[in-house]
Amino acid sequence: MRILVLGSGAREHAIIVALRSEDEPHAIFAAPGNAGIAADAHLVDLDPTDPEAVTAFAHDEAIDLVVIGPEAPLIAGVGDALRTRGIPVFGPGRAAAQLEGSKAFAKRVMDAAGVPTGRAIRARDSAAVAAALDELGAPYVVKADGLAAGKGVVVTDDRAAAIGHAEAFLPSGPVLVEEFLDGPEVSLFFLSDGDTVRALSPAQDYKRLGDGDLGPNTGGMGAYSPLPWLSERFGGEDEFVDLVTREVAEPVIRQLDAEGTPFIGLLYAGLILTDAGVRVIEFNARFGDPETQVVLPRLIDPLSQLLLATASGTLESHSKPAFAEAVAVTVVLASQGYPDAPVTGRALHGTDAAADVDGVHLAHGATARTDDGLIATGGRVLSVVALGSTFAEARGIAYEAIELIDLEGGQYRTDIAARVVED
Repeated sequence: MRILVLGSGAREHAIIVALRSEDEPHAIFAAPGNAGIAADAHLVDLDPTDPEAVTAFAHDEAIDLVVIGPEAPLIAGVGDALRTRGIPVFGPGRAAAQLEGSKAFAKRVMDAAGVPTGRAIRARDSAAVAAALDELGAPYVVKADGLAAGKGVVVTDDRAAAIGHAEAFLPSGPVLVEEFLDGPEVSLFFLSDGDTVRALSPAQDYKRLGDGDLGPNTGGMGAYSPLPWLSERFGGEDEFVDLVTREVAEPVIRQLDAEGTPFIGLLYAGLILTDAGVRVIEFNARFGDPETQVVLPRLIDPLSQLLLATASGTLESHSKPAFAEAVAVTVVLASQGYPDAPVTGRALHGTDAAADVDGVHLAHGATARTDDGLIATGGRVLSVVALGSTFAEARGIAYEAIELIDLEGGQYRTDIAARVVED
């Protein structure tokens, strides 16, 4: 199969690694990719947010499947352009991608579909923000309505900080002030061909920068899968997944289909397990990062076949995807100054030694190769991914590997998956 993957992050590298691990060989292209992806795919000098350029390349190169990784090409309508030319694409069209592109759109769809979520108030100016904060109370939750590269959410007890966060995004559009929901968070991915829904295995990520969930929100500093503690409340992972599929994913997919905006691709449900039940925090319209790095390595079914079935409307012919009993842990290495002002251009050493640790592979997120070697080009530089038979094993080798990598000012959390090891 000839596959084009759009994107340049660790999520896209994780997708490509999964495709490369299949028995069937594929010709894999990536645009624009990064230094790590270059070792596993043919890099293409192509703007992934340009619908015409992507479609022309896919047509000229006889691409069998286009996989859209990040959110920006979805919102730009790349999926729509490809479908117009009859090219299978894994990723929703622009209208359905509003589930991620507009928090207000997502709330409206959830309300229409009867999906449980927190209360939200849309505010267009500082006065409305202040009134909403007073109405919903602390802790304060403020979200940018549009895309914000994982940095549009603040949860704080500081009212002034909440207003300041809102004012940083108000010039670009409205914000949502939401009810604070308390409980453990879970990320769950769903494949949808617009009609049939198939769930993957849940994961938990770590959004805060520092150990103990301290510091600012980030795009994610680590993750693990599966979630053994779900058995305490739901009787098991399968029971939890079936519940969320029935009460969250399927109603949303049906609602979008009824509105004439079928969702074809990956529905990411960010969930919180409150005392009152499961609630949706947010939806994304693509694979999450870093959860993808721990979900896909455990997938038994060929990823390419699942993605193609999703893109071509034949997902019904596939049963629920199967996952290995192995556990996965990923730890993200970030640049100094991340998330506010990451320092880039610094040399990366030790990546080969880290990748040589048994049970470990690297998913590059923001790297480039120069004449002098590998350098960091962004905030979240790479993910160290470890597979093991136990969480203690996987966690141990993940940290063994990341300690071999040298990046001046680099930072990472030391408590990823510590909870499940202790339990």
